[in-house]
Amino acid sequence: MGLEILFVAVILLGCFAVFDLMVGVSNDAVNFLNSSIGSRVAPRHVIMIIASLGILAGVTFSSGMMEVARKGIFHPHLFNMPQLLYIFLAVMIADVILLDLFNTFGLPTSTTVSIVFELLGAAVAVSILKIYQANSDLSALAQYINTSKAMVIIFGILLSVIVAFICGAIAQFLSRLLFTFDYVKRVKRYGAIWGGLAMAMITYFILVKGAKGSSIIPPETAQWFLSNAVLMFLIIIPVSAIILQFMIFMKINIFKPIVLIGTFALAMAFAANDLVNFIGVPMAGYHAYQAAAASDAPLTIAMDALGKKVPTETYLLLLAGLVMVVTLWFSRKARTVTETEIGLGQQDEGVEKFESSFLSRFIVRLTRNSFDVVRWIIPGPVLKWATRRLDTTKYIVETDDENRPKFDLIRASVNLMVASAVISYATSQKLPLSTTYVTFMVAMGTSFADQAWGRESAVYRVTGVITVVSGWFMTALLAFTISAIFAAALFYTKIYGAALLLVLAIVMIRRNHIWHKERSKSSELDKVFNLKKVSDFSDTLYTTFEHMSFLLREIRGSLNASLEGLFNQNLYALGKEKGKTKKIQLWSNTIIANVFKSMRLLQKEKKEVTYNYGQTIRRIQKLADGHRDIVTRSHSHVDNQHKGLLNVQIEELKRVKEILNEVFLDVEEIIGRKQHGDARKAIEKNQELISLAKRLHEDQLKRINDRTSKTRLSILFYSIVGNAMMLSKQNIKLLEIFKETFGSVDEAADFDLD
Repeated sequence: MGLEILFVAVILLGCFAVFDLMVGVSNDAVNFLNSSIGSRVAPRHVIMIIASLGILAGVTFSSGMMEVARKGIFHPHLFNMPQLLYIFLAVMIADVILLDLFNTFGLPTSTTVSIVFELLGAAVAVSILKIYQANSDLSALAQYINTSKAMVIIFGILLSVIVAFICGAIAQFLSRLLFTFDYVKRVKRYGAIWGGLAMAMITYFILVKGAKGSSIIPPETAQWFLSNAVLMFLIIIPVSAIILQFMIFMKINIFKPIVLIGTFALAMAFAANDLVNFIGVPMAGYHAYQAAAASDAPLTIAMDALGKKVPTETYLLLLAGLVMVVTLWFSRKARTVTETEIGLGQQDEGVEKFESSFLSRFIVRLTRNSFDVVRWIIPGPVLKWATRRLDTTKYIVETDDENRPKFDLIRASVNLMVASAVISYATSQKLPLSTTYVTFMVAMGTSFADQAWGRESAVYRVTGVITVVSGWFMTALLAFTISAIFAAALFYTKIYGAALLLVLAIVMIRRNHIWHKERSKSSELDKVFNLKKVSDFSDTLYTTFEHMSFLLREIRGSLNASLEGLFNQNLYALGKEKGKTKKIQLWSNTIIANVFKSMRLLQKEKKEVTYNYGQTIRRIQKLADGHRDIVTRSHSHVDNQHKGLLNVQIEELKRVKEILNEVFLDVEEIIGRKQHGDARKAIEKNQELISLAKRLHEDQLKRINDRTSKTRLSILFYSIVGNAMMLSKQNIKLLEIFKETFGSVDEAADFDLD
């Protein structure tokens, strides 16, 4: 490996730095966008501008953090230049693949943990191979690796998760007791003092995180900030309180500047603390190349130069900051990750991204029993007072569903205040932690205290938190393992292995992009069902039937794909459609919830609630049930490696599918247009399906008698035909309800199915 190849490897590291900045920002943007976007404190572009300014300010404070990548995990003087490049290339390729994978599934993780364990895994792999080549004892590994660093980080993860959740829950509980959910009336009494404390914590956070490691603040000034931080904290409280009281007098919402300044602070901290995760390794490779190029033996010289303190050029930091800002504005995956955290903390019921699990059900049951004991211990008058102060029915937001905030400004302020306080204290005590872990767990703690995890959503939200937290530990395991494998491959294959790993990274990122695109399409369809929820009776019926049309279209498409998958014994296609059954059930529940709301609105207006409302709910439930039964039976049959349908059965079921598809399509178009339509065609097709089912029954009886169709095939055949008839009937019944509601279907149509 000549010096020219080393230069190419360093250039490759630089390219990976850009990719890593992009995938890293996509994952970590949730840290500072969660509170402002979730509370809709300002238009999105205003929030993004403030966050961008925070990033650009923060990157100039990150110079001191670059030492971690150079010498924090392993001892660089024990490695030569090629060996360091094996480590650094393995780390960057693994980091890009891993973070992009988490972004694809919308799971926030720690870029700090990923980079540390990738460095650890790659360094361990190369060290073991060096020891093996030298015929040394494996105990020599301790000389190469700084193992204590990894243990401290693991301890920091556990501690920060617990402390952040508890602090967030307690702070939100006390704040809500003080302000209640109808906080606007009480801001005049306590808002200025409370806001002064919040501003002091956030400002203290900016000083502690910003002054340390800055490349533009003189060392003397930075030291003065740190030495007098407590005094400044005590001064900021009354000064902020006076300013906020004046704003209250001017009828300005004081929580908005608190949230926006907090957003700036966390964005700045993210850039200052986490920039090393993205460009630290490439910068270390660049400095190693400079040292190697200046020596007489570039391939064998020990990398003692990386053990020294090397300041990072400010212009490179600003360039990295610009890449981060551009990614923040244009990354769709950043929105996906942000939506996951906001969804887990939203105050109202909504689309739940996660399913329930045994562990989440156990935790919710245990928590409810614990609170029952607490209620029994607390004196009755105190309990009544607290219950009155924490009455969630007072949480009223006068906006439509599209622009409705996920939680109010009180919780957004507490999120930022507590996260700032916890991170500031840990930094001042030199305790390692992850900003991702702290901000996420604080947000979960505040949502828990705000009773956002009600009986209808608790198990799903807890599953989401468990999924994210377990993903953090999986990050460490995967980062260590993948980077170790990559480093070992590079150690033996050198430049050829680097080329292959580069191709692998491109393929993986491309595949992740396809997955994310598919998930985004599903998410967009979720918005169709949930964005336009009914709010008044005038548009109730139109919205409900519009949703029905979308539901029929999705069921029709899924049934067609499932039956084709069954005919072709395509397990992948069937598995894909089986995954949609939960979505279709969710969409069905959304329509049913809107029907219930329609019934309440009718009763409120003292109008008659007809029997059709109950019938609509019944028909929608049956549609979802019939779809699920066909899909799951087909998937189970193929998955269990049972014998495929007979050719004659396939031809018969294709005819069933064709007729059912036409019924769905006709009803879907009539209901979707909400206009005059000819229902006779759909009714005739339904009758044709009934007649066909009778003939198929006779043919199937013959196959049963001559044993050409075994028991499992017969059960599957009859279930598909029976469900097809039931689904067709539900379509006609929905059309009948539509006719009675709007009177826009051909009066000559005969809906009698009995």
